[in-house]
Amino acid sequence: MTALAGIVTNSASGRDIRRLVTRASVFPNAEKSAMVQRTLAALGAVGVGRVLVMTDLGGIAAGVLRARQRGLGDTAGWPEVEFLDLPLTETASDTTAAVTAMVERGVGAIVVLGGDGTNRVVAGACGDVPIVSLSTGTNNVFPELREATVAGLAAGLVAAGRVAPEAVCRRNKMLVVEGLALAKPTAHVGSANARGGVGGPGGAGGTGGRRELALVDVCVTTHTAVAARAVWDADTLRALFVTFAEPDAIGLSAIAGLVHPVGRDEPFGLALELAPAALARRRVRAPIGPGLVVDVGVERVTVMGPGQPWPLPAGPGTIALDGERELEPDGAAPTVRLDLGGPRTIDVRRTLARAAEDSLLCDVPRHQEEESWLRN
Repeated sequence: MTALAGIVTNSASGRDIRRLVTRASVFPNAEKSAMVQRTLAALGAVGVGRVLVMTDLGGIAAGVLRARQRGLGDTAGWPEVEFLDLPLTETASDTTAAVTAMVERGVGAIVVLGGDGTNRVVAGACGDVPIVSLSTGTNNVFPELREATVAGLAAGLVAAGRVAPEAVCRRNKMLVVEGLALAKPTAHVGSANARGGVGGPGGAGGTGGRRELALVDVCVTTHTAVAARAVWDADTLRALFVTFAEPDAIGLSAIAGLVHPVGRDEPFGLALELAPAALARRRVRAPIGPGLVVDVGVERVTVMGPGQPWPLPAGPGTIALDGERELEPDGAAPTVRLDLGGPRTIDVRRTLARAAEDSLLCDVPRHQEEESWLRN
């Protein structure tokens, strides 16, 4: 049976308003296309025979197609490439539809190029299919900053069944926001093509039963409209919930990481009550965006166990998911809870360590050559 993998890209990641307000770097689509091409070479090298590639209107898939037409795929040993023929809307539904199609076709792994928002949408549709996330966005806390070739090798080893996913995958935490009734549907245009609802009751829209997920953080702000989505005014922050908090992170989770670090594998998260820095009992100076280090007021920090619903602060405002304002609740009383059953991600280092141990990329098994090899 031919080993099958998928590649998801977001042509709008790394190109939002933070390029203007914080001087964040632009991540060009030409480089994303090149990353896909390097990933394809790696997937082919470890036995993946066919790859489903998401199409887009930003030139990423077109760049891959042109390279294939020039014969680069034959030279680099690409697998057979199939571009998914799906309607494109430049909204979150593009990502959801592509991932759903990949899962239905039976891919063994999915490589994701994007930031936290892209991965959030992929997580809502990938089910138990493991993913490898490559950082190409603005908020890059969840995805890894890693060379695409190496990530492709790890994804390919899992997709081809040469390394068991149970041995090398992490089960991630996530935050689930429930009980949402929205003032108006969000437009999800432009940079929002990697955003959208979670499956389940009302997941694609509607009222009351709508639920959304976040992989890193959920933040309540005093902004009264989604507007440009990005969050950069610290005095508008009211509450922050995080699945993990690393002190060297960039984005809103850095606030928690510099107060009370929490690891990705620890079975709890954090809930923080925030206030304007001038009024709060404690201040933390945190990098909440590229080039944006500000004082954030912290009133209280509480450990957040799994399963318990936490009420979000009432009153006018918006809810940001993984660093971007997405929701404008309309008189509802939404809650957020920590779920330990989030998406599975492939640990690239652990996968390649397993490959080395089992000589998966060597022509002679390690146990046969080790004695003479080490002696010489």
